[in-house]
Amino acid sequence: MSKLLKKLYILYSIPLFSFTLISCKKEEYLPKPTGQVRLEYPTPSYILFKRENCPFEFQYSAFTKVIDKHKNCWYNFSYPSMKATLYLTYSEVDGNLNSLLKEAQRLVYEHTIKANSIKAKSFSYPEKKIFGNLYRLGGESASNIQFYVTDSTKHFLSGNLYFKVQPRPDSLQPAVDYIEKDIIKMIETTTWE
Repeated sequence: MSKLLKKLYILYSIPLFSFTLISCKKEEYLPKPTGQVRLEYPTPSYILFKRENCPFEFQYSAFTKVIDKHKNCWYNFSYPSMKATLYLTYSEVDGNLNSLLKEAQRLVYEHTIKANSIKAKSFSYPEKKIFGNLYRLGGESASNIQFYVTDSTKHFLSGNLYFKVQPRPDSLQPAVDYIEKDIIKMIETTTWE
């Protein structure tokens, strides 16, 4: 009788053991992508940027924090809630306009490694002595907007927008669109001494 019990035990335990192996199959875990915070942007309002030692002025977003770099009228315009900074530099034009233009364009095209598009917008207001270009860089470029504005004889302003986050074009687009409007306002309201 013991041989019969052993055979029955083996006969019934094999399907039971197989069922146990199948039922313990580990499910594949797929991580969920991290969610992006939806930012609500305030209605734009602008204030006058004017410094005694700088030969230019313009309107800039009241939403920014201005950081004075104390170097030849160089300033950073920080958008703290967007983790973005617009770096603004000033140079005097002294027979070197072509080299300043080439340098500004070189900085734009340096980003072609990651940028999948570059859209240029030109500005020309001869009555106000404002001439310039704004470049919008698409894709995973480190800088999303670069621009310059000049009177072509004495003054040259250039700016670069950077975010302190990993470049994700879809997530950053609303912030870039918002700041681009601020930059256009800055360009269009520039006046020279």
